Amino acid sequence: MLSSNLPSSDRVLELLKESGCSDGLMRHVEAVSKYAVEVAESLADADVALVQIGGLLHDIGRCKTNGIAHGVVGGKLLRSFGVDERVAKIAEKHVGAGITEKEAARLQLPPGNYMPETLEEKIVAAVDNLIEGTRRITIDKAEADFNAKLNGNPAAIRIRSLHDEVFGSAKRSAP
Repeated sequence: MLSSNLPSSDRVLELLKESGCSDGLMRHVEAVSKYAVEVAESLADADVALVQIGGLLHDIGRCKTNGIAHGVVGGKLLRSFGVDERVAKIAEKHVGAGITEKEAARLQLPPGNYMPETLEEKIVAAVDNLIEGTRRITIDKAEADFNAKLNGNPAAIRIRSLHDEVFGSAKRSAP
């Protein structure tokens, strides 16, 4: 599939800088985007260009908040910049393995379902869980880290499920 109406790489860098993103965050999103592209290229139906740009912009909300709301904040920010809606949804839905409507209410997020639905949303979310800073980690470490933070919450269990869905489709295993 081919993407249209996506910002150029130069425009993406401008958006990140305009939003006040740190150098560390810039390196993180570059690492996520690179790995996500590798995964997308192994899938016949993935929109590689969308995954690349979505990977670069998925954490733009972290330029404003480091809290759980950074996905929602990022989606809103991207919409205010006129960025393709598909990219805004990648930002909104990448947190963990997604946030259900019920969890969103409990977390005091705006009402909505923040679960990744498209293949591209799933790729970026799954890969983001495997990048710690700029370093790739195993799914076992990612799952253990989420379990430590969330103490058996269903959201932690979804990390492995999303990983298996994406990497099973990609016919490759994550490190």
